[in-house]
Amino acid sequence: MSRENVEIIRRMYDALNREDRDAVFGNTHPDFEVTFVEGPRAGTHRGREALQEVADDLRAGFESWIFEPLDFFESGDQVVAVVNNRLRPKGGTAGEFAYRNGSVFTIRDGAILSMVGYPTPEEALEAAGLRE
Repeated sequence: MSRENVEIIRRMYDALNREDRDAVFGNTHPDFEVTFVEGPRAGTHRGREALQEVADDLRAGFESWIFEPLDFFESGDQVVAVVNNRLRPKGGTAGEFAYRNGSVFTIRDGAILSMVGYPTPEEALEAAGLRE
């Protein structure tokens, strides 16, 4: 496992913040899937079209959604990303809110095969076997 896998995930978050969909999917495996363990879109979503629909649905109520990766942990072919999410709702609301979550990415042959999103960084670390 090299830092190359972490850089793949870092570039994906940069692309998400730029809303550059082609770059987001630039390093994904053809069978890429995303699973959310809880929340409004809980379940597994496969393929670019399904993932774009989920992303559009999740972002619909927000003027902006910025992903700030805080830390990365490697374990075999997995990378755990701890991310601060900053959201600004639509509708003239002046406030912004933030929360942290964790995601476990599986990398194969230089491509992201899957991502599992957890509500907390601790749950993601535990799922990857990095925390008891």
